[in-house]
Amino acid sequence: MKKEIDPEDTSRVSAFKMWMSSPMPMVTIFKTIDITRVVKVSMKRHLSLNLLLCHCIGKAATRVSEFMILPENGKMMQFDSLGINVIVKNLNGGINSCDIPFDEELEIFNHNYQKLTKQAASTCESIFDENLMIIGTSALPAFDFDGVVNQYCSSFNNPMLFWGKYYTHWFKKYLKFSFQFHHVQMDGEQACMFLDKLQQTINECNKSE
Repeated sequence: MKKEIDPEDTSRVSAFKMWMSSPMPMVTIFKTIDITRVVKVSMKRHLSLNLLLCHCIGKAATRVSEFMILPENGKMMQFDSLGINVIVKNLNGGINSCDIPFDEELEIFNHNYQKLTKQAASTCESIFDENLMIIGTSALPAFDFDGVVNQYCSSFNNPMLFWGKYYTHWFKKYLKFSFQFHHVQMDGEQACMFLDKLQQTINECNKSE
């Protein structure tokens, strides 16, 4: 669920006053991450690499408190749950958005991921969940590029990650991420902390098995 909160009761009050009326409040950070671990897990367990990356993104985000608040329509909203948005190719050759509730348990997240993405693809209808603090993702794994700076749309202030094709260097797999976020939600420090935690989460992916 989500609820409106007073920015004065958060650590983001100064940022709210400074950046809420900014015509371009989004910031993008680029980072190359070693994804060797998730590539191995993907091949070993026959799981989608995109699924595993989305799960790692969700786990890393739960460890940064700023992800649970978001500016919306001039207000500050607080959430108690996260979701990951993926872009799905539909049966008509177009694309749809699909919000997937995040769960720490990979099996539960995988079940929701498979169910909802198949539904969006077959019905050609997007699936949105406004009660979740959505982290957007957009993957173009067939293409090699250095980074993405997305257009700003005031109706979508959510953080978003973009990536393309991974590459191999000295037997390791690397992926270039572009992370876009609203400056009211977090500063560069918290964004870099999240990216560091994403690397840690990827390194620990499925190690209990």
